Amino acid sequence: MVYKRGYDRLVNLSDAVIAIAVTLLILPLVDDAGNIGSASPAEFLADHSEQLFLFVLSFAVIADFWLIHHRLYRSIDGYTIPMVWVNFVWLLTIAFLPFPTELLGQSSGSNTVTAALYIGTMVVTTYAGLVQQLIIVRTPELQLESVRGSLLLSPALIPAVAMTAALIVAVSVPGVGLWALLILFFSGFFERQWVRRSRARGKDKASIS
Repeated sequence: MVYKRGYDRLVNLSDAVIAIAVTLLILPLVDDAGNIGSASPAEFLADHSEQLFLFVLSFAVIADFWLIHHRLYRSIDGYTIPMVWVNFVWLLTIAFLPFPTELLGQSSGSNTVTAALYIGTMVVTTYAGLVQQLIIVRTPELQLESVRGSLLLSPALIPAVAMTAALIVAVSVPGVGLWALLILFFSGFFERQWVRRSRARGKDKASIS
């Protein structure tokens, strides 16, 4: 069953959780800055360069997840109960991400366990997004009339496969750590090609009919 009433509350809740998560990312650095002592700002930045990098990386990751989520929810005007629960799983991983980010900052980006926890969290986020996309694609009543029938699963499927591959590489290849995330750069190219070809096939079928 598709519900229309309360849809804005679902979107607002999701945005609020994301805002809190990105705020939590900077709090450890704020605490450390309070204990800067006699060190200069330049020395502080140099000593905490890895934590700063991880903050920027995680901020960019959450921002990218939000953009995907925003585009997805911009194409619908309702929700189903299964979709709400899957969205809560998605939000759970977003809220959790500051924890492995801090662990990496306290250890090393090449640490296999912490890197696997960090990337594994994003794997769950990606698959939660994939399931939401699947529900929307298979439930046309959720979709706005302007996009009904044109939504594809591939924009969520390809990143999920790429993220899984990154996790496998991070776990199985010693010393790779977060560098495994470079796989995601290649996934963007394949995603664009797949979407372009899928839309071209759709236009060809429409012209034939």
